[in-house]
Amino acid sequence: MDTEPQERHLINFKFEGQGQQVVFINTIHVTSGVDCDVYSFVGDITKDLGIIKIQPGAKTPMQKVLTGDKTIEGYISGRGKLTVTKRDGTKIVYEANRKPFEIEVEIGQLMQWRSATDSNLVVYEICFPPYEDGRFENMP
Repeated sequence: MDTEPQERHLINFKFEGQGQQVVFINTIHVTSGVDCDVYSFVGDITKDLGIIKIQPGAKTPMQKVLTGDKTIEGYISGRGKLTVTKRDGTKIVYEANRKPFEIEVEIGQLMQWRSATDSNLVVYEICFPPYEDGRFENMP
């Protein structure tokens, strides 16, 4: 009997300088070429974690942050970029290319991850409090 190898899930995630234990919840198909593995932090109900996997040439929906205390976006691996549009329309582009970074996206700002055409991109999102429907609005 053939069995497919199970995908490996995180058991720890380093945030704010320390490893924190996490538990895999589920995988959400976001859009074509984009999936998000959802995790909860063990013993910490104040936040949750999404590991977003973006295939070459794919992008997340352009999203506006509507609610929440804090939304953190960070780079893990691969190549691509994160574009954040401030409330005044100013765009900031963060290159995702080997050097880890982490930024806070504020309420009212827009954000979008895009992978390079020849590279997968893996990024993370930490939501305070944990994500609920209505936190983000997908923009046209």
